[in-house]
Amino acid sequence: MQVILLSGGSGKRLWPLSNDARSKQFLKVILSENNKLESMLQRVYKQLKSVNLHNKTSLATSKAQVEMIHKQIGDEVNVIAEPCRRDTFPAIALAATYLYTEKNISEDEVVAVLPVDPYVEDAFFEKIKNLENVVFKSEADLALIGIKPTYPSEKYGYIVPEEENEDAYKRVVKFTEKPNERLAKELIEQKALWNSGVFAFRLGYIISLLKEKGYPTTYRQLLKDYEKLEKISFDYAVVEKANKIVVTSFNSYWKDLGTWNTLTEEMAINKIGEGRISESSINTHVINELNIPVSVLGIKDAIVAASPDGILVASKEESPKIKELMSGHEAIPMYEERYWGSYKILDYSTFTNHQVITRHLKINEGKNLSYQYHKYRTENWTIIKGEGIIIIDDKMQVVRSGDAIQIKEYQKHAIKALQDLEIIEVQQGINLIEEDINRINDNWEEVEKNCFNKI
Repeated sequence: MQVILLSGGSGKRLWPLSNDARSKQFLKVILSENNKLESMLQRVYKQLKSVNLHNKTSLATSKAQVEMIHKQIGDEVNVIAEPCRRDTFPAIALAATYLYTEKNISEDEVVAVLPVDPYVEDAFFEKIKNLENVVFKSEADLALIGIKPTYPSEKYGYIVPEEENEDAYKRVVKFTEKPNERLAKELIEQKALWNSGVFAFRLGYIISLLKEKGYPTTYRQLLKDYEKLEKISFDYAVVEKANKIVVTSFNSYWKDLGTWNTLTEEMAINKIGEGRISESSINTHVINELNIPVSVLGIKDAIVAASPDGILVASKEESPKIKELMSGHEAIPMYEERYWGSYKILDYSTFTNHQVITRHLKINEGKNLSYQYHKYRTENWTIIKGEGIIIIDDKMQVVRSGDAIQIKEYQKHAIKALQDLEIIEVQQGINLIEEDINRINDNWEEVEKNCFNKI
């Protein structure tokens, strides 16, 4: 059995902590068994390890999330990155062709697809493991896991199964997407289940669908043609057209932590970061990533979240509406975590044909930035903490706190932290975008070999 973890989206319902570069699954707000904060991704990957599925797992994601995934769960996991965002069917198809032609997985092998952010008991992953048997026994195109509803929620899709039978699975009669409360009550009376977003199929089923659509079935060719693929969800492209779908139910604890009110219900502490909450502020949570204190006095049932991207003060009841409130608000991410450390944008200014971005970079000891150059900008670095080695146009030198370095357009450059490094970087140019990072080599040892002076 193979597993595809879907890690996408920007999690805008968890603004301002989540953005296009740091989606909700990367937020370290869940307390683990050893009293350390962990992310949804780290929790789910740990649960996959508990049933020995981690070494059969691949992550389907966007290019922007690759570094964060490796930083949080290591380099051993397969990461299949979309060259551009095309919705869930193309993402799953790309992952399927990767398994088929790059990993040589048999068409008869079962593949389970699941979102990266459910909050569930470990037993749920045994249920995922059992989907292999369900697919083979039922001979269905798709096998789903449904959750026994605990209340008539309007947030979830509903799966209506056929009449009760003695099998561990039932044939699906219909789907209803996010009904109102009245209809949800009626569906629950019909023994409907919440849709967990987990499904399984034989690998050959997806490969045959790609052939029918005239799409490539090899990973490398599909990767080349990816921008041409239709933007369409897996539900519309596959689920609605499947001849036979079955569902097996999970009757224990499961929750989607996609909004502030559901996320804070699973937080074991009510304050992360610098802040104070009065005793009269009942059921109020503070998450503060800024270096300034946040104080809350006499506010009940609220979430206060502060990050470099903005500040949110909301009642928990209204907090799911943040996505609609922030609709049309487009801004560059002000904070990102990378495999080498993190950065925070301190200032962003635009002038006629000129942009200036000031960033605070933190590079962890032993880590390095890739050897790269820029066509449309200069950079000025001031080392404010630590010690490192910088390479500019194949020449090495040691840099320490207080040193200043200027990097011109087209100059190749990289830096490695001998101790934890902090740098104030000022970028100036006409096109300060990610695409102007022209990477030459990520491997420091290889870059160092080509230097004409050694330290």
